[in-house]
Amino acid sequence: MRQVKVILREAVLGLGEAGDLVGVKVGYARNYLLPQGKALLATDSKVRELEHHKRVVMEKAARDLKDLKALCERLESVELEVTAKVGEEGKLFGSITSSHIADLLAEKGYTVDRRKITLSEPLREVGDHVVPIRLQRDLTANVALKISAES
Repeated sequence: MRQVKVILREAVLGLGEAGDLVGVKVGYARNYLLPQGKALLATDSKVRELEHHKRVVMEKAARDLKDLKALCERLESVELEVTAKVGEEGKLFGSITSSHIADLLAEKGYTVDRRKITLSEPLREVGDHVVPIRLQRDLTANVALKISAES
């Protein structure tokens, strides 16, 4: 059985992800992958170009991770404070949501998407809280938030 090397342009179930260099049967490449635009023939120049592209993407990802780690450290040093109307037993009238926290961070000069603020539920009690902000899949900053009673 003859095989030919192809570079996948998109994910193919059971074969690989976009950018993978895979060996497939000649008929599969000629009759399906190439006409559908799902793959390119793997010539020497295209393989070198793919490797260069992967290297560039990896370097950019490393730079982005470094920037996110620096942002994480800066966010963890921030202490947010909010005052709210409080009823008996220290319960808030209303609640502090991720949108409120995003606004507080914006006042401090940090632009954070409210969807990255991962509160399990809105905050409804006076006191000190830790607010997790998910910057990347495995990088989370914990910001201190103090909720005090309005006098």
